[in-house]
Amino acid sequence: MSTSEATAETASPESVEHDLSAVLFKRNGFPPIQDLIPTSLQHVLASFAGVITPAMMIATACGFTPDQETAIIQVALVLSGIDILLQQFPLFGRIGAGLPILTGVSFAFLPAFQAVGLQFDFPTLLGAELVGGIVAILFGMFYSKVKRLFPPLVTGTVIFTIGVSLYPTAIKYMAGGAGSANFGGISNWTVGLLTFAVVFALANFGKGVLKLGSIFFSIIIGVIVSIPFGMVDTSEVAAASWFSLPQFMPYHITFNPAACITLGVVYVMVNVQLIGDLSAASAGSMDRMPTEREIGGAIKAQGVVSIISSFFGGLPTSAFGQNVGIIVSNRVINRWVFGGAAFVFLAAGLCPKLSATLLMIPQPVIGGATISVFGTITLNGIRILVKDGLTPRACTVFGISVAFGLGIAQVAGSLTGPGMPAWVNTIFGTSAITPCAIMAIILNSVLPPEDKEAPDEKNLRPLAYNDTEDEQA
Repeated sequence: MSTSEATAETASPESVEHDLSAVLFKRNGFPPIQDLIPTSLQHVLASFAGVITPAMMIATACGFTPDQETAIIQVALVLSGIDILLQQFPLFGRIGAGLPILTGVSFAFLPAFQAVGLQFDFPTLLGAELVGGIVAILFGMFYSKVKRLFPPLVTGTVIFTIGVSLYPTAIKYMAGGAGSANFGGISNWTVGLLTFAVVFALANFGKGVLKLGSIFFSIIIGVIVSIPFGMVDTSEVAAASWFSLPQFMPYHITFNPAACITLGVVYVMVNVQLIGDLSAASAGSMDRMPTEREIGGAIKAQGVVSIISSFFGGLPTSAFGQNVGIIVSNRVINRWVFGGAAFVFLAAGLCPKLSATLLMIPQPVIGGATISVFGTITLNGIRILVKDGLTPRACTVFGISVAFGLGIAQVAGSLTGPGMPAWVNTIFGTSAITPCAIMAIILNSVLPPEDKEAPDEKNLRPLAYNDTEDEQA
């Protein structure tokens, strides 16, 4: 048995009920179907909107026709399924992490892709995506040479920023979805808060599969509650077809140096986010940090999927922060749980009718079901951050990096004034993660180390949002 497998086998919470399959808390072994289905589907339901929404937004930015919008959503679903499978079952043992992580088309690339799509066109965006995939593969291959740039201080700071950056996303969902006609209405908040109440109750007071599948069951209840409010529309399901394959090379790929350089930098920064998500998921569910090989494999898989996606007119993939929170909260790490989620994504991409069924889920339900786990991500960032002690040096790196990252992201147009090149805002002004990560890397590299005693850590496991002090002891 490998070291990683041995570690995973000891990762089961002491509070696991006797009627729940212990194989869920191991990387290998096929769990019972009655446990596999809800634990897999809750990952799908928590991330599904995050897969299709970026595709829809890029379609709007590039002026797509309805057929083109349907095609990019289809590719997003299929590529998300492929990426998840690579991460759980690494190709040749090297392309993929082999860690509990859910990946797919996400919001991580959205701001930069929108900017490039608006400034150029979609074929140019695909060319830059192909180059970005190559950059990611190279970064994964040589990660061992640059890993010193990403100690716990840097990754913890980035994870904290990721968690805080996700809060507005959850609130927008709960309020009805940005741009909706009744955004912020009482009906949206009623459904969102009721869904949150269900997931909170199940996660903290439920037992067995109800506890581990709290997101899944809360979404089902949320959908039922939302029906009287007229939030569920089944017309798209009836109109959708049963089977459709993605089209190869639907667009002519164009290469523009400025777009390629811009997205090349963005890919590196998103890879830093991926490292942070992998660290949070691994530390929180397996009580260890990922190895060089695992991180390098995850990054290379992202690059490979990005290259494939560019040939099918799709978007690149990254890790889902909200699902990291779920993994840390329930500590379910069985690879077939994530494989089940991949199967649903693939099926939804190849079967538009299934995709339309998942699209029925109202946004307030998704927001209410996932907001709890966003706080978990932030707390995990803090736990990783203080792993080596919260020294004055660590506070300086953390405080300044977060200030730049969140400050620039929250002030619209702060990098678009007279004399400021457009590419600066494209790279640094569209996401809090990029300026935060760059600042953390720079400050950690230039500040001299401190002499300090090793902290007395009880264990590495980050606090999950439904843990009690007794369970941590």
